[in-house]
Amino acid sequence: MNRHQILPRHRTILVLDIEGSTSRTDTAKARLRASMYAILEEALRSSGIAAEHHDPPADRGDGALILVHPVDEAPKTLLLNRVIPRLAEQLTLQDPEHSFRLRVVLHAGEVNYDSQGCFGEALDIAFRLLDAPEVKRKLRTIDAPLILVVSHDIYQSVIRHGYEGIDHKSFEPSVKVRVAGARHRGWLHIPDSRLVPEPRTPVSATEIEPTWA
Repeated sequence: MNRHQILPRHRTILVLDIEGSTSRTDTAKARLRASMYAILEEALRSSGIAAEHHDPPADRGDGALILVHPVDEAPKTLLLNRVIPRLAEQLTLQDPEHSFRLRVVLHAGEVNYDSQGCFGEALDIAFRLLDAPEVKRKLRTIDAPLILVVSHDIYQSVIRHGYEGIDHKSFEPSVKVRVAGARHRGWLHIPDSRLVPEPRTPVSATEIEPTWA
C-alpha cells in the first residue's frame, strides 16, 4: 500500500482494560494478562466469532483492542448478547486470589491502518470512553465483574431496537467525553452474570492456545 494513501475500513471496536492494573506487581500483571487473553479468546470463540472475523488483538499493556470485521458471522448483536455475558461469566469463575475485573467498550466506525498499526477518530472515541472517570467510578461502586460502556452510535443503531437478549432499559446514558472538540455520549451497562443458565468450568490461561498467535 502506498504509505500516503489512507483507506478507512469499517470495524466494530471492542476494547478491554483490567481494573487497577497499575497497582499490581509485574509478575501479577503477567498472570492477569494471560488470563485476560484466555478469557477473551474463549468468549469470542464460544460465541461463534472466529479468528478470521477480526484482526489479531492489539495489546494495550493492561488491556486489549479487538477490531471485528463487518461480516455476517459477527454482528454487533452477537457481541452484546453473547460475548459480553460470556466475559462476565468467566470473570466470576476465576480464582479469587487472582481475580480481576474489566472495563469494556463497544463502538464502531472507520479505522485506518499503516505499517505501525491502526488509528483514527473512532478509536480515539472508544479509548476516551474506556478511560472516562464516570466509568471507573461506577465500577468501584459495584460488585459486578465487568462494566460495559457503549457509544451513542451503538445504542441508537442496535440497542434501542430491542433485539433478543439486549435490554435497552438496562443502559444508562451517564458518560460524556469530548474528542476533537465534539461531545460523545456513552451508555453504561452492568451485565448480570446471574442470568447465565448454567455454571461452566472457568478458563485458565494454559487451557487455550489463541488462534491468533
